[in-house]
Formats: sequence, C-alpha cells, structure tokens
Amino acid sequence: MGERTQESGVRSQKSEEKTNALPSKATRDAYGETLLELGKKRNDIVVLDADLSGSTKTVKFAKAFPERFFNLGVSEQDMVGTAAGLAITGKVPFASTFAIFETGRAWDQIRLVVCYSNTNVKLVATHGGITVGEDGASHQALEDIALMRALPNMTVIVPADAIETASVINVIANFTGPVYVRLGRAKVPQIMPVDYKFEIGRAHVFSQGKDVNIIAAGIMVDTALKASAMLKNEGIDAGVINMSTIKPLDEKAVLNAAKNSRLIITAEEHSIIGGLGGAVCEFLSENYPIPVKRIGIKDTFGCSGSPDELLKLYELTPEAIAETAREGLRK
Repeated sequence: MGERTQESGVRSQKSEEKTNALPSKATRDAYGETLLELGKKRNDIVVLDADLSGSTKTVKFAKAFPERFFNLGVSEQDMVGTAAGLAITGKVPFASTFAIFETGRAWDQIRLVVCYSNTNVKLVATHGGITVGEDGASHQALEDIALMRALPNMTVIVPADAIETASVINVIANFTGPVYVRLGRAKVPQIMPVDYKFEIGRAHVFSQGKDVNIIAAGIMVDTALKASAMLKNEGIDAGVINMSTIKPLDEKAVLNAAKNSRLIITAEEHSIIGGLGGAVCEFLSENYPIPVKRIGIKDTFGCSGSPDELLKLYELTPEAIAETAREGLRK
C-alpha cells in the first residue's frame, strides 16, 4: 500500500446517526469548510499541506486561494519549517497532514521552530486515532497527543464533533501561539449544541454525576454519553464532560467532578499513557486523589480493521465504559 494513498482502505458503511437534527459528519470536513470561510474573510490566512490535501480537506482552500496555498510534498519537516517562517512574516499558517506524519516525522521541527521559538503556527492534523481503520498501525497515531502535550508553549485540542471543530478553527485563528488540533477520518455524530462556542482551556459539562464522572475527548465524548445513558438506566448517576482542550487542562472542571463523585473515568482514542488520562491523573494525584480509571489504547500499537471492529477490539465502546464504571464503583 502506497503511503501517500489519500483514501486507501474501505470506509465503514454505518447508518447516519442524528443529533440536533444534523447528520453525522467528519471533523476533517468541518475543518476544510471553516478554513475556506476564514480565507474569504482574512488575507493573512495561509495553508500548507504535505501532499494530502484531498484527505485533510485543505483542497477546498487550495482551489479558492491558490496563491495562499503551499503543497510541500512528502516533506513534513519542510512544511513545518516553512509554516514557522510564514508566521514570522505575520501570516497565520495552518499546516496539515495525517496526525502520524505531522507529530512523528516533524517532531524536531515542531519542538525547535514552533514551540521553542513560540511561533504562531496552527498544526491541524487529520486521521488521528484507531478509526483510521484499514490502513493499520503505520498510519494510526496513538501517541500524538502525548508528543504535543509534552512540548512547552503548545496548546492541544481534540474536538468532539464537526460543530466543535468549526468553532475551534475560528478561535485558534485569533489565538497567538502554537496549537495542535487533532481531527479524525470517519463521520461522527454531531453532539454539541448548535450554538456552542469553544473556549481554549474550558471544558463543556454535559452533566455532573454523583457516582461517576466520565471525562472524554474526541469521538469518545459521544461514546461516553451513550455509556452514561446505560448507567443511568441502572440507577448509577454518571456525568459526562467534554475535555476538548487537553492542554491547558480545565483543572476547575476536573476538580469539581472529583469532589462531587466517587469515581473518575477518562476516555480517549489514544494511548492511556501521556494523553487525557495522564493529564487528569497527574492533576488529581497532586490536588485531590480519587480513584481514576483510564479508557484508551493500553500501551500497544493498532492493527488493520474497520473502525467499528477496532473500537470493539480495543474496548472503546459504551459497554466497556459502563462496565469500567460498575467495577470501579464496586471497589
């Protein structure tokens, strides 16, 4: 399989789920649409890609504003370095490719010319997590959040759906400093309120649970909501918090959730090491120790399969969250 195949693999044919009367939609699609609208309003917006614009959806911006679009080819390091140079000239660069390539191959450049130099670069990576699907372990970024979160000056965001993605992109365009936004490949339910306004460092609390609170990010927010409904049918009061900003963490929301429940569960489509689960555990261990259970990829690589098959295999399902809650509360 060629590494630069923009849409290799067979897409899962799930029926569309609807929330807020809106059909499921990929976060990368919302990114492409929002980027195009930003380009119409602001001449300082520039976009870079590493030969994957059809998949990252930056192709929409490229067609409308070819003079402000730069395809750096299969050279992620050059893409990041060029983005930093454009930022220094006063432009607001959005640099995109698959999450595995952006954070892995260009990590040294991100560290030095973006974070150490504190340049105003927006790294928006698509195809994050296990739901990349059939492309397999080589293309499934399961450690990208940990890599970005460890870097000083970096803000790390994982939107839950298309609604939140659109708001995120508009917000970071006006934010000064390095940002990493992780998006997915597959369509996901739109679960955020239609009038939702994203704020960096502020979680969205769907509900506060007295027994357990599930702190989730990305596609796992919808999964957490489904698990919460299952638990409530059993008499277990389970709250759900969308922690879309991994760094800076909304410490107030985490602390409130811990003080008002018996158990915290974190849920993420990422390794349980160094991501959302790590951030929550680090904060609570120093400020308000309480039992925490982490749902995520358990220190292993991914494999090839359909998104639905992989979510079940790696236990990223409502049933797995609900059982974790039951077990944690029994203890």
